[in-house]
Amino acid sequence: DEIFEKFDGAFAENTIRAYRSDFEQYSKWCANKSIPPIPATADNLALYVDDLSHTCKSATIRRRVNSLGTIFTLSRNPDPTKDPEVILALKRMHRKLGRYQKQAEPLTQILLQELIEGCPRNSQGLRDKVLILLGYETLRRRSELCNFKFEDLTSGPFGQHAIRLKKSKTDQEGLSKLIPISTRLHDSITEWQTHCSATGLILRSVDKHGNIGNHLHPGSVGTILNRLFSRSRPGEACYTFSGHSLRVGGALDLLRSGASIETIMLRGGWRSEDTA
Repeated sequence: DEIFEKFDGAFAENTIRAYRSDFEQYSKWCANKSIPPIPATADNLALYVDDLSHTCKSATIRRRVNSLGTIFTLSRNPDPTKDPEVILALKRMHRKLGRYQKQAEPLTQILLQELIEGCPRNSQGLRDKVLILLGYETLRRRSELCNFKFEDLTSGPFGQHAIRLKKSKTDQEGLSKLIPISTRLHDSITEWQTHCSATGLILRSVDKHGNIGNHLHPGSVGTILNRLFSRSRPGEACYTFSGHSLRVGGALDLLRSGASIETIMLRGGWRSEDTA
C-alpha cells in the first residue's frame, strides 16, 4: 500500500489498478512458495515465469513481468526483470506458447453503416450513432472515447471540424492532440447534446426507459456493439465485438485506402510499429 500510494496521480487509474493486480498475483505466488516478494531475485522471477506458462497467455506473462519491473524500480528495490535468468525464462515461455495475441473483431465501413442505419431516433439510438462514428473516426481506445467531452469539439487549422484528445494512454501528461472529424460526426454530437441538454462527457449510459446517465463505462462499448449487430442481423451468428473493434476497423479501412503505417500510427496513437 505504501508503494502504490506514491504512484497515485503519476499514472492513470487503470494503470495503477493493473499494477496492483499484477503485484498481488505475484505476492500470492510468493506466499505459496514461502519466499518474500521484495526484494525479488532473478531465480525466483524466472521460476515465476515458468509456473505462469502453464496457465497464462504469453501477453499476460509479459505484462506481469513488465509491471513488476516498474514497481521494483520506482519503489527503489532491486529490479531483476532484465537479468539473464528472467530473459531466458521469457524466451522459454515464448517458444512454448508463442507470441500470438487474438485480434479484436474489426468493425469496418460496410458493417458500420449497417449498424448506424439500424439506430432508432431515440436517446439510445442517438447515443449509439455518436459512439460508432466517434470510435471509427478517431481510432481511440475505449477509455479515451468515454473521456471525450462536448467542450472538446473545436475547429482545425483550416476550419474543418475537430475534437481535442486531452489525454490518452500514450499521453499521460496531457500534451493533447487535435483530431479531424467529419461534418457527419460533428452534427451527430451536436444533435445528441441538444437532445440530452448536457455539458461534460459526450458518451453516457442510457437505460431501457431512455433515462440518460452521467457517463458511459468503457466496458459497455463492446456490449453495445454486439447488441446493435444482433438487432441489425437477427438470428445470424454474432461477431464477438470488443471495445477495440471500431479502432481496428478504422485502421484496416485506412490501410485498404492506401494510408501508410506511419499515418495509421499517428491517427490511432500507436507508439510501436509492431503493435500497429
